[in-house]
Amino acid sequence: MTLEVVLRLAGITKTFGDLVANSGIDLTLHKGEVIALLGENGAGKTTLMNILFGHYVADAGTVEAFGAPLPQGNPRAALEAGIGMVHQHFTLAENLTVAENISLGTSSLWSGRLRLGQSKKRIRQLAEDFGLLVDVDAKVGNLTVGEKQRVEILKALYRDARILILDEPTAVLTPQETDALFETLHKAVAMGLSIVFISHKLHEVMAIADRCLVLRHGALVGEVETKNTSREALAEMMVGNKVEPPEVAPIQVGATLLELRHVSTPDMGTAPGLQDVSLSLKAGQITGLAGVSGNGQAALSDLICGLGLPEQGQLVLDETVQNRWNPRDAVQSGIARIPEDRHHTGTIADFDLSENAILETYQKPPMSKRGWMNWSQAKAFTESIIATYDVRCPGASTKIRLLSGGNMQKLILGRVLEGNPKIILANQPVRGLDIGAITYVHNQLLAARASGAAILLISEDLDEILRLSDVIHVISEGKLSPEFPRGTKTPAELGLWMAGQGFEGEDNCAA
Repeated sequence: MTLEVVLRLAGITKTFGDLVANSGIDLTLHKGEVIALLGENGAGKTTLMNILFGHYVADAGTVEAFGAPLPQGNPRAALEAGIGMVHQHFTLAENLTVAENISLGTSSLWSGRLRLGQSKKRIRQLAEDFGLLVDVDAKVGNLTVGEKQRVEILKALYRDARILILDEPTAVLTPQETDALFETLHKAVAMGLSIVFISHKLHEVMAIADRCLVLRHGALVGEVETKNTSREALAEMMVGNKVEPPEVAPIQVGATLLELRHVSTPDMGTAPGLQDVSLSLKAGQITGLAGVSGNGQAALSDLICGLGLPEQGQLVLDETVQNRWNPRDAVQSGIARIPEDRHHTGTIADFDLSENAILETYQKPPMSKRGWMNWSQAKAFTESIIATYDVRCPGASTKIRLLSGGNMQKLILGRVLEGNPKIILANQPVRGLDIGAITYVHNQLLAARASGAAILLISEDLDEILRLSDVIHVISEGKLSPEFPRGTKTPAELGLWMAGQGFEGEDNCAA
């Protein structure tokens, strides 16, 4: 039986100057089907979705939804055609209720008010039909990450979405929340919803998708039924060669370089501070910190980076208690950071690569002397990073905002590692990166470990934590779990700790 085609993109081409973002891409989606859209960073996935949603106009090609041409450059037309999208970073107003968030924008400005009574009734029915149970009267700011994602999906369904685009939907979910999401998606597909699933987690792609489409350098290079492929084959198709996962060899652990002793910090708005946390970072060891976003990771990261002192407890560096601690002290003490947000805290968009490469070392020789910058030395340093870390760009004078996420991350990684740091704070180091870039970053962190660096790996991706960490802690509501040696906990067991259940009955949540 021929399935109904609900979405058809034909010959989509889009260029930005000399850059070919999309080149003659054809894509079809059938009713009740899940397709996975895969590709390296900069492969053209985002551009293709922006064309579909009317943010960009293609240079060539057409888009049809449910057999009718879809006007380009018109986001409202996409919404009215029944296309909805759930972004990786939620677009919710945290001070409003679930019902208000879902209803917002669905009534005319001239109506004067939201018909919340009718909206709540419909939302509850949708929640029941699709297994997306959530309190319609709850403030969004008080919801868990998994509940917020349910609200985003309900928001799309409330607008009668028949095609749903999911962009990295499991990036911040626990394994249990991911299982619940997939159960919902299977139910939605059985009811006729069609889904485009964008993810870098290939094991999840294998579990949810019917077909996989792979983009590389703006072109569609492969299309395969999921049942006829493997994770390894998809990874090779994405990057153009075989991808070998990093090997974590046993290593002799050295001295404790940084220690937190019963540290507590104030809450940061709605995010909890640290609660009686004790942690040791040792030379030649990767300490993994798992947890759902917003559970105290920011407080811990800021503390180590010098953005504050403990309210209670002690921060000890090389066996010396730090009574004065700021970012300059942290940098001069050999602490380097790969920040969580490479765009807003890791780089300055309108600075070029050289300026960004020396952001944390510009005051030191040979970058400067007596207050004068040595720009030739800065350029040479940057060109060395570009060559060593395979930063794909026109040159050191390129504005960093023009780089893809993966290449931006490689520059930050080079900036960190070329300083031979004693301690590395790697906060979400591969978020949003493709399989090739992930493998590269992981190999570089392991090389730093072999050189004797102490590494704190903060990640919401349990696969990453389990793959790289010598010891693992879980953080939940500002509390730290005991230390779990490598291989002693399953993803499901860590997921329970991430949800807070492992802390029940724990008198001392510190290591």
